[in-house]
Amino acid sequence: MAIWNGVKVSAAGLCAIFLSANMAIPAQAGASPWMQTGSATSQPIGHYEFCQNHKGECSVRSRTGTAPRVTASGWTAIRQVNASVNRQIAAITDQELYGREEVWAYPDAGKGDCEDFALEKRRRLMQKGFSAGDLLLTVVRKPDGEGHAVLTVRTAQGDFILDNLDNGVKLWTQTPYRFLKRQATRNSGHWVTIDNSAEVLVGSVGQ
Repeated sequence: MAIWNGVKVSAAGLCAIFLSANMAIPAQAGASPWMQTGSATSQPIGHYEFCQNHKGECSVRSRTGTAPRVTASGWTAIRQVNASVNRQIAAITDQELYGREEVWAYPDAGKGDCEDFALEKRRRLMQKGFSAGDLLLTVVRKPDGEGHAVLTVRTAQGDFILDNLDNGVKLWTQTPYRFLKRQATRNSGHWVTIDNSAEVLVGSVGQ
């Protein structure tokens, strides 16, 4: 048994407390709450094909500069959209649904994979008045090496992640992912690299 804040707990309990406490700590002390984007990079093939069917959504030019400060009602909308899409859409692979990989589409039939969840969240938040330049499809790598897609919401408080694997809305540095690239803020059909993801990842490993 061990003592934690004057209370006796088992070793397993102490481990659980330790892990729970660390979950709330940013991945790296001093890590930027905003992603630093770099040069133009390749557009995911799935997004390219999506754009052929939704040309208007992939040609949005935004005059986005400083990320906007989100109000309390805005945060409520973000959390509700993330949780409701996660609840309403059944997760299924592209292979199971379409018979091939890398199909990005709105999950209008109530089924889809990670990219489809992200697209639907983006669509619903735009319907609520959020700017396309602040709702960015983002490609990441999971700890097991598998590719994954999430939605990044740019705010004055930081870059936050909407993920079909997590009902919580978290700062990007508090996720377990290596961030690879995302949509450009000024052109919804262009993609850019994420330059400071490796620094955050190293900080997370060192915790």
